[in-house]
Amino acid sequence: MTEERERVRQQLIADPRAVATIVAAVREQVPAYAALDDSRLHEVRAIAAWALDRLLHLWVTDGALTPADLRRFRGIAAARAADGRPMPAVLRAYRVAATVLTDEIAAATPPLGAPDAFALTRMALTTLDTLAEEMATAYTATSEDLAGDRDRALRLLLDDLITGRHASIGALTDRAARLGVQLPDPYCLLVAEPTEVAGPAVTQEAALGLLAALNGPGGASTFPATVRGSRLVLLLPAAAGGRAPEALHERGLRGCAISGESLDRIAVAYRLAADALDTAPAHAHHPARVLTDGDAQVLALLGGRPAATPEHLSRLILGPLVQPGRHHLMEALTTYLDTGSANAAARRLGLHPQSLRYRLRRISDLTQRDPRDPWQRLTLDIARTIAH
Repeated sequence: MTEERERVRQQLIADPRAVATIVAAVREQVPAYAALDDSRLHEVRAIAAWALDRLLHLWVTDGALTPADLRRFRGIAAARAADGRPMPAVLRAYRVAATVLTDEIAAATPPLGAPDAFALTRMALTTLDTLAEEMATAYTATSEDLAGDRDRALRLLLDDLITGRHASIGALTDRAARLGVQLPDPYCLLVAEPTEVAGPAVTQEAALGLLAALNGPGGASTFPATVRGSRLVLLLPAAAGGRAPEALHERGLRGCAISGESLDRIAVAYRLAADALDTAPAHAHHPARVLTDGDAQVLALLGGRPAATPEHLSRLILGPLVQPGRHHLMEALTTYLDTGSANAAARRLGLHPQSLRYRLRRISDLTQRDPRDPWQRLTLDIARTIAH
């Protein structure tokens, strides 16, 4: 009988379809796994391949989980507690995987005898019972530990958000609720870096200090902040983003604030901001403002990686100028961009130069972009060009 089990084991281990079938079944039957991104699916496949190998080995040898096996399952449970995936969903995934494994073994040719089938059932039930107890204990302990260290728990939450490691909005909301916080919606994701190479130290303490400056003393324990390489990353209420330019300038920092993405796209917002800081020319930065969604989308377009439709990019930059009743302002902007000076634009439109300058100030107030600034003029020019 051992020889027959070993034959089946080698057959399944050598067949990549076995792991693919397990992962597909888990994603289909467990909602928390259906929305996982590619990075998390890679992890799920790796765990599935390891678990498949271990379960088949236990079946062939009539063995039991070893201390090393239990340590790994506890580590997996701790990781799931940190990334907010619900424990019932995790255990259900293992039950689904065990069912698929049983079906795959049952389909082996020639069919197995009753003793091998009974051994498979006994191994599956015993193993699932043991790992459920071990994983539940580790999950609870990790959750309590994270809840007791608020700053660390919030940092890990934001780390998972900006790398796309969360199962769903529901799991994300539950995880935040366990920490006694509510994620801001609408939000502003602020990514900041030193203006100079030898700038201020980029540390978690600096991130929390900036968070407190932007959202008041209670902000450091209410909203998450983390460090990614040489940059600070903060998740703030959208209204707090307006205080960013002054706070960053005081600390020798510059940044990019993304506020137009939904909570389930925080990873997208982070990539936009990080890419914008990577590629923005020096004259795009100004002490009185930070880069925003519009700047980031223009830089993505210029880099050959457009991340928004022309219509969306145009709305981000031009904003209120495209609303009814402001055609005269759009006309003034277009003429100014075409002629290159206020005097020339005024002559073409038959206006007094002061009237044209007043319209330019209104454009600046409405769009938060000064047409006289080289970088902001470029973004306005791109937006009005692709709008047509």
